[in-house]
Amino acid sequence: MFVRTESMPQTPQQHVTVRVHTPIGSAVVLWRGDPQETDGQHLIEWTVDPDIHWGQNTRPAAATEPELRQEGDRVIMRGRLHLTDDGAAHLQMGHWSVLFDLASPIPSSMDESWVEISVGSESVALHPYQT
Repeated sequence: MFVRTESMPQTPQQHVTVRVHTPIGSAVVLWRGDPQETDGQHLIEWTVDPDIHWGQNTRPAAATEPELRQEGDRVIMRGRLHLTDDGAAHLQMGHWSVLFDLASPIPSSMDESWVEISVGSESVALHPYQT
């Protein structure tokens, strides 16, 4: 997916972070590309380190539309959850998906339902995709 990114103020000890702007919202996340290319339009892939823990970092969503937002040091992703046959899941957020592993079982009734996943912003990263 194409997104617009803007660099964030950094200290020498920090990882490079950017504010990512998407059609469904924005958040501050890690940048895994060239630090000199943080500002601009990029074709990216998302990675999220934490697994889905049903009832802890993942819950049913009250709204039925995709959203990306920042709440303090947390990134909130809302989308339609799809369970896979191999014990994983992906969250459909608008026109793109984010893959997740499952740390705990998810009720099968939640397949294709709207959920919110809340993770620390330091565990969400953007990887520029080279075409």
